[in-house]
Amino acid sequence: MRDPFELEAAALGTDVRHWRRACLGLGEIDVAASPGAWAELESYLGRSVRASLTGQSKRLTAQADRILFMLRAARTDAELKQVRAEVLTLRQRYARAEAMVDFYGHAVNTRTNPTMASILRGLDALAVHSMDQVLRPLGIDTPPVLTYLDKGLGASILRSGARLWDASLSPAAAIKVTRHNLWQPTSLVHETGHQVAHLTSWVPELAAALHAALTPHGALVAETWAGWASEVAADVYAFSLLGYAPLPALATVVDGPSPAAFRMLIGDPHPFAALRVQFNVALCRSWFGPGPWDDLGRRWLNRHPVTAAPGDVAEIMARSLPLLGTVVDVCTRTRMQAFHGTFLAKLANPERVAPSELDRLAERAGDSLYTSTYLQRTEAMRILSLTVLRGLESTEPPTAMRDWLRRVGGDRAAAA
Repeated sequence: MRDPFELEAAALGTDVRHWRRACLGLGEIDVAASPGAWAELESYLGRSVRASLTGQSKRLTAQADRILFMLRAARTDAELKQVRAEVLTLRQRYARAEAMVDFYGHAVNTRTNPTMASILRGLDALAVHSMDQVLRPLGIDTPPVLTYLDKGLGASILRSGARLWDASLSPAAAIKVTRHNLWQPTSLVHETGHQVAHLTSWVPELAAALHAALTPHGALVAETWAGWASEVAADVYAFSLLGYAPLPALATVVDGPSPAAFRMLIGDPHPFAALRVQFNVALCRSWFGPGPWDDLGRRWLNRHPVTAAPGDVAEIMARSLPLLGTVVDVCTRTRMQAFHGTFLAKLANPERVAPSELDRLAERAGDSLYTSTYLQRTEAMRILSLTVLRGLESTEPPTAMRDWLRRVGGDRAAAA
């Protein structure tokens, strides 16, 4: 009969060798996503993501090797217990790393179709452009972006520089684009707004400014809006670069029965839907004057009257509606250290995406609006906004947006 120490050591050896093989397998990134899909990434982006994923595999494998060394050196039951604790830690870290590999593998695999790959490359480029406009004047490097297509109602972002399981940093901003909004991808700029807010440290400063401006009107409304600062910042960023275009898509995504429109969950950084829509209406009204956004706002108030809200939510709604102009001013016209002492509208002027300005751009550009590489480089956000707004009234297939995104993404067939 074998000694219990030997039995445990043998079992631990089997466990460690298993997890070492699994860690090595994480480095086989052509298994996570097809080589063809990897080839559809812009070269720098592909190298960054591949290097990050293979780096995780190497670090985990090295940890497994250290555990094997500990096991061979173990002479007491206490040392075996320490080895087992290390094995359990390795397994935990493997699971986190595997989740990251699966996440990026899925994201890259959405590019297996060449047409979709060129569209997503176009969205990558638009995302970078949307950040460049604000980050470059501030002397902040714009991170690479990997967009991917997925189901669901809302977009999301894994920020570049987010801390991963092993203290390494996420190699790119990975942005989910929903299938139903692929041809009106204004949520892309909401998500890059989150990235810009992170890189500039805007959110804490915005939260403090909102709290200070609203405190004279009550602690409840001041604390509530300060708690929403991160999502308010992203909405404001999308508005500043795209104008009215994000609002109809937002209203479609967050709409529902009135109980859902007034649902306010503890810890949720989003303003509840009924108030969030009215805030975005107020952004348009403040910068553009009267317009179709007013009709949208009135329609939402009719669909979701304040009387349908629970007591505490109704109070926040009623107190906030008269203050939305103040919130807009804080967000767009107040100087922030995050923007080196200037205000957001100085870096991303909403007046450039007023409907009249977009019409003027279309008139000047004529047939070259979607074919000019110069306009693609200098007016990408305004072309995106204009095309989304045109699509709202169209019953035709979204060929203009599709073909333009393919051109932006470097699709030679679309450019021909």
